[in-house]
Amino acid sequence: MSLGGHLRELRNRLFWSFLFIAGGTVGGWYLFDPVYAILKAPIDTAAANHGIKTSLNFPDVMGAFDLHLQVSVFLGIIVTSPVWLYNIWAFITPAIGKRAKRYTIAFIFSSVPLFASGVWLAWVSFPNFINTLLGLSPAGSTNIMNAADYMLFALRLLVLFGVAFVSPVALVLLNQAGLITAKNIFSSWRLAVVLIAVIAAVATPTADPMSMFVLMAPLAALYFASGGVALISDRRRAKRADSLLQGA
Repeated sequence: MSLGGHLRELRNRLFWSFLFIAGGTVGGWYLFDPVYAILKAPIDTAAANHGIKTSLNFPDVMGAFDLHLQVSVFLGIIVTSPVWLYNIWAFITPAIGKRAKRYTIAFIFSSVPLFASGVWLAWVSFPNFINTLLGLSPAGSTNIMNAADYMLFALRLLVLFGVAFVSPVALVLLNQAGLITAKNIFSSWRLAVVLIAVIAAVATPTADPMSMFVLMAPLAALYFASGGVALISDRRRAKRADSLLQGA
């Protein structure tokens, strides 16, 4: 495919991704109130636990509308994750080769549950983050927060966890396509651990080491598991190659 063809393909993939995200955003607009209540619940619980008062505020007359729109976009991104994950992989596979196209379905069926698992882990960990942060406020005080900063921070955390959980799938499928080996994955473990630590530090809002570990442990496990799968695949490929040589 020529450079122009690649650009047209990218344009088409982006167009369909944005189209579905826009549709998800419309649906997210009507889900704003229940999502707002769900995301606010950890603040109310933590405030009751620590004997403080909390208040979510809007800085100006447009603040509520801006937050409503931005939350709707995040919800659209999360809900339509199967579509844009598919388009990302579908754009990459022509560059890898025709043989790798058969892994597209495998990528979708594995990446979507992993993305959902990452979002779920972020959600179950989120109340602990909030409880730790609000626990620093003196008893009897009032913690006044910008509603947009808080809500968007919560949604960014969910999306970041989800995307982080998808990355090992790409390693396995690139190995299946013959572009990387298990040796490449295991030899880069130091760099991988550093990157995982950086992602965990950015994603977790507290300085509590246990909060970072909550994200680091499953990501590291997924990384080495992807290396294990690649190792099995490499050995199977090597045996197949030896059989062909002996047969020749």
